[in-house]
Order: sequence, then C-alpha cells, then structure tokens
Amino acid sequence: MSTASLLLKLFRHKAWADDELLARVAQLDEATQAAERHAAVRLLNHIHVVDRIFAAHLAGTSHGFTATNTSDTPTLPTLAAAMAETDRWYLAHIDGLDAQALAQVLRFTFTDGSAGAMSREEMLAHVATHGGYHRGAVGRVLSQAGITPPRDLLTGHLHLTEPARRVGHSTMPMPSTSGLRR
Repeated sequence: MSTASLLLKLFRHKAWADDELLARVAQLDEATQAAERHAAVRLLNHIHVVDRIFAAHLAGTSHGFTATNTSDTPTLPTLAAAMAETDRWYLAHIDGLDAQALAQVLRFTFTDGSAGAMSREEMLAHVATHGGYHRGAVGRVLSQAGITPPRDLLTGHLHLTEPARRVGHSTMPMPSTSGLRR
C-alpha cells in the first residue's frame, strides 16, 4: 500500500469520525448542557482551525489565523458544514499526491510566529493524529454528560466501509516475530 493510499484511508476515517462526533455533540441539550456543548464545540473548532491552518500551509496560501482557535464560537451547524468542506479538501488534495510531492518539505510560520518546516506527508500525519487526539477529549465531555461517544476507531471504519473484510473470517496463525527487534 502506498503512503498516499494509507493517507486517503486515514482521512476518510477522519471525515467519518468528525461526522459521527458532530452528531453526538448535537445531542447535548442547549439549555441544560450548555457548558458541555460549548466545551465540545470549542474543541471541535480548534480541530477545524488547525486543519485549515495546515491546509493553507499545504496549498502555499495564507490562512489568516493568529491562534489555533477563534475568539468567537461558531454554531454547531456552521462548524459541521465547515468541517465537512475541509475534510473534502484534504481528500481531494491527498488524491493528487505522489511520493515526490509527499516528501516535499514546506516552510511555514506557526501562529506563534515560530518558523517551521515539515514534509507534506508529516503535515498530513499531524492533521490526522491531531484531530484524533482532540476528538477523544470531546468524547470525554460527551461521556461526562451522559452521552455515549462514538467509537472513533480506524478498525471500525474499515469494517463498516469495506464489509468484505468481515466475510469468510478464519483463524489465522500469528505472524512470526523472530525477525523483529524489541
């Protein structure tokens, strides 16, 4: 499997996980669970802002952000639409990359003014893992509010989107680890 192929799987998972989580956050009652809803939306907005910042770095454009969150909190429907659009952008961007483009090192400036340099592949890995980290924090907010968070697992996404992975399963021997270093 190529790196671009793996990144496409990770970003398809990210888009699915974002949608699942946004749907659960919408279950938080705006009147009785306002603090929890606000905290969840702020965390999701942070994910989105960082996604947009790195999309700009990847595209070689200005992102216009001075921090990794906005001062105003968007409504959940507005944020959900913006996140879906950004997820689509990443999928289209990755789909057009080859190994040479993934290895290209790009220079940029972090929101704190520090200089940075990362390969496209590293930036994409950062976006995928950063979102997962903070989705977990949103899941914790949901759990504490009495809402079961979605299972944000790559394995679950793969088996949902590729059901043939579940067909004809047989017990397979464990691969040999004799050549692996510990």
